[in-house]
Amino acid sequence: MTNNIYLIANWKMYGSIKSVNSINKVIQLSKKPLLKNINIVYCPPFTLSHIFAKKLKNSKINVGAQDCYIHHDTGPFTGNISAKQLKNIGLKYVILGHSEKRNDGDTNKIINKKIFAAIKNKLKVILCIGEKYEENIKKLTIKTLKKQINDCLKNIPKKNVIFIAYEPVWSIGTGLIPKNEDLEKIIKKIRTIVLKEKKFINSKFLYGGSVNEKNIKNLTKIKGLNGFLIGGASQNSNKFIDIVKKTII
Repeated sequence: MTNNIYLIANWKMYGSIKSVNSINKVIQLSKKPLLKNINIVYCPPFTLSHIFAKKLKNSKINVGAQDCYIHHDTGPFTGNISAKQLKNIGLKYVILGHSEKRNDGDTNKIINKKIFAAIKNKLKVILCIGEKYEENIKKLTIKTLKKQINDCLKNIPKKNVIFIAYEPVWSIGTGLIPKNEDLEKIIKKIRTIVLKEKKFINSKFLYGGSVNEKNIKNLTKIKGLNGFLIGGASQNSNKFIDIVKKTII
């Protein structure tokens, strides 16, 4: 782990107006000096984005979205939300390429367009990559990740800071996590691919997939990581606070 840690809380399609107050404990915790190197980003569903942004405006905690449309501006695209609209309500990050969105039809080409839309509006991109179970079994992990990275970041200006979140699809929500030694090798390879030809040199590297308060301490031992993308455990403030405390180096 590095000394500057990012914890991205992906609430997925959960949460209500009433549940927003559950993050009050996290806000109070974020004010403590011990957490000066911890960067927390909440990514709630679109219905709560504006409420989160308003509530966290004067805190250390940032807010992101779980997706954005391929067109960066406004327009006649019913049911979609643009990066410009996200930026307008105070969001600073956006998750793109999550396997659950890929299952809905997002291809590498579509994700690439979304990344262009996001950076045009100065949103920080959290690009999710990961192999399926059958690809892992066939030892196609690196080949799959390389294609996802190269396709999704095609022609993206190298000055941009991209957060690369490695989330093996077979690990999300299953409780199954790669061994630390395997994760270290994969993260090292991802770094090599992303930083090739000195591109995206300030990028950050995250791990996601069944991260919780019970395994976080072990995961912090992995070299080369800048943080974690956390799903289910981030929706429970007590569990998330436990995760935050255990990442402090």
